[in-house]
Parts: sequence; structure tokens; C-alpha cells
Amino acid sequence: MTDRNETLPPPAPTPWGLVILLGAMTAFAPMSIDMYLPAQVAIAESLGASQAQVELTLSTFLAGMAIGQFFYGSASDRFGRRGPILVGCAVYVVASVICALASDVNALIGARFLQALGGCAGGVIARAIVRDNFDHRDTARILSLLMLVMGLAPILAPAAGSLVLMVADWRAIFWCLAAFGVAVALAVAFRLRESRSAETAAQAASENPFQAYAALLVQPRLIGYLLAGALNGAVLFTYISASPGLIMGIYGFEPTPYAVIFGLNAFGVIGANQVNRMLLRRHSPDAVLKTASLVAIGFGVLLALAAVSGLGGPWLLLPLLFVTLATYALMQGNTTAGALSCDPRRAGSISALSGGLSFGAGALASAAAGTIHNGTPIPMAVVMLLCLLGSGAALRFLALRPDAAR
Repeated sequence: MTDRNETLPPPAPTPWGLVILLGAMTAFAPMSIDMYLPAQVAIAESLGASQAQVELTLSTFLAGMAIGQFFYGSASDRFGRRGPILVGCAVYVVASVICALASDVNALIGARFLQALGGCAGGVIARAIVRDNFDHRDTARILSLLMLVMGLAPILAPAAGSLVLMVADWRAIFWCLAAFGVAVALAVAFRLRESRSAETAAQAASENPFQAYAALLVQPRLIGYLLAGALNGAVLFTYISASPGLIMGIYGFEPTPYAVIFGLNAFGVIGANQVNRMLLRRHSPDAVLKTASLVAIGFGVLLALAAVSGLGGPWLLLPLLFVTLATYALMQGNTTAGALSCDPRRAGSISALSGGLSFGAGALASAAAGTIHNGTPIPMAVVMLLCLLGSGAALRFLALRPDAAR
């Protein structure tokens, strides 16, 4: 692992209060996705819906997360960071209440889309706030810390959802999510200071959102970072959507072991994030990306071979899935930091592109794996490998090519 950088300065002090608040803001998506996974069967039975219709509530949520970020990103550059977050929290809380009161599956699908349109504000603006306060390398380090905080959601949320189902019906899960939205809104209102710079405000005032996005989309280096992060993130979304069918359906594990396996994979991502933080003390984010991408592709190949051959069954495939997912942590913070460093004056808009492309790619990849599902792990593994290859190509030929502007 080599650096273009000379001697790296010591990292900035970690503002733990800000990290925890921003981590809570980014947790809207994993909380909203993972907490209701154990309730999918109960929702189908309660609303008289098919499992495919219930799964559509997840695809719709991902689509809402992708679309909504483009509004909040440019709005945070133009109006500041705090106001758009509070608007998003309000939309999220109202939509969560509608989910809890839904009388049919179509109402739930629509409410989940609205819930995503509100919840996406937290993640997109949190990334911009990090870039407001830190340089390229420290941005990557702080983003890894955010993933430590938000990474607890995939561990705790399915278990919390299962506990709620032991004492109440599935609607109580959405009441809990509404309460979470209220708590985050109060924390933002009383604890978050405005961080948008004067340069960002002046840049946003000089152009409309379409001009800002157009100016960003002609930068090859930025596109490389965005595509690399989005396609790598699609690996995680593919796993999330396929995991119930793979672990409980194909391999026959009960819901409790499924929750344990899901939590172990989340721990793997959290642990790899801390490895990334340690690597960033001695290496630049781009140097880490070069090696991590190759490692991810290597494990992706092994995962696909295990799925195709069937060798070892779950006892080989699940460990390979664990290490493949762990490489996500070495990619996401560093690709996002790289993208945000390309044009810091448009940090909110870049964050929107990053998040929107990630959720869009995740929705497409998970839908592709579901469409070609054949009762084996092969579709999931093949889709993951293709995404990892695309991510590596975006880094090699766009973001990190030798003649790219630094």
C-alpha cells in the first residue's frame, strides 16, 4: 500500500458529541430497513398481501431514499444544514405514523416512500457537515466513525423489531420509528450548530440546483468516486434484500439464528471501519482504496465460486459473505471523502449525488438479484461480483487514474 502523500499530519481531535449526533442522523435508513424485516410475514398476513407486495415496501423505500437526497443536498447548500434536516425529520415522523395506521398494503407502500423522502435528509446532510469541518483525510476518518455509530442499527434493529413483535403487533414498530424521528429532531434543534461556509452559501446563491449538478457531473474524478462507492454499496443492499431468503429460505435457519448471523455481518462491517481508521493514520484514503478494491474483488470471486459449486454449503459461503461485506467499510468512507474533496463548495450537492446513486444502485442490484432468483445463492453472489468489478473499474479508470486532477 503506497501513498502519493508526503509525511501525513496528525489527525484532528475527534468531536465525539458531533459524531454521535451525525451517526443518529445517518441511522434513519438502517433503522427503517432492518427493524421491520422480522415483521414482513406478519405484515403480509395482517394486510392480506403477498410476500412480493410486502417486499415492494423495501424497494419503494430505497427508491425514495435515492430520489429525496437530490432535494436535500442542494437545499442544504442554499439554505444551510439545520433547516432541511428538521424538515426531513418532520416528514419522516408523519410518514411513520401513516405506516403504523395503514389499512392495506398499497397505503403502506406509499407511506414507506414518503418515510424515505424524509429520512434521507439525515444522511445526505450529515456527510456535508463532516466535509464542512474536516479535510480530505479527516473526513474519511470521521465518516468511518459515523459508520461505527450507525452500524449498531443493523445489529440492534432486527432484534428490537423481534422484541416489539413479542409484545405488540407490527404497527408498533412504526410507532417506535416515529419516536426515533422525534428524538433526532430534538437533538438537531438543540445541539447542532450551523456549519455551512460562506463560500458554499455564495456558490449556491450564484447557481440553481440544476446548474450545480451539471457542473459536478462533468468531473471525471468525481464520477469515479461516486460510481465506485455506489456500486460497492449495492453489494450491501443486495445482501440485505436477499438475506432472509438465503439464510432462512435456502439454508433453513430459524428467525433467531438469522438475526444472529445478520448481527455478526454488521459487526464485521463495524470492525473493518475501525481498521480503516487505523490505516488512515499512515496512509491516504486513495492508497487504502487501491488495495481495498482489489481485496474486495478477490473475495467476491471466491464467494461466486462457492455459490456456483455449492462446496461446503452455508459453512463456506456465509464466512466468505462475512469478509466480502466487511470490505464495504474500507471503501465507503474513503470514496465519499474523495468525492467531497473534489468540490467542497458544493458539498451538499455532492453528498446528494453520493447517497442518491448508492440507493439507486442498491435498488437496481437487489431487484436484479430478486428477478433472477432461482432458489440458490448464485444470483446474489453473481450480482455482488459484478458490482465489485464495476466499482474497481470506476476507481482505476476515473477516480485514481494517474492523470486525474488532484
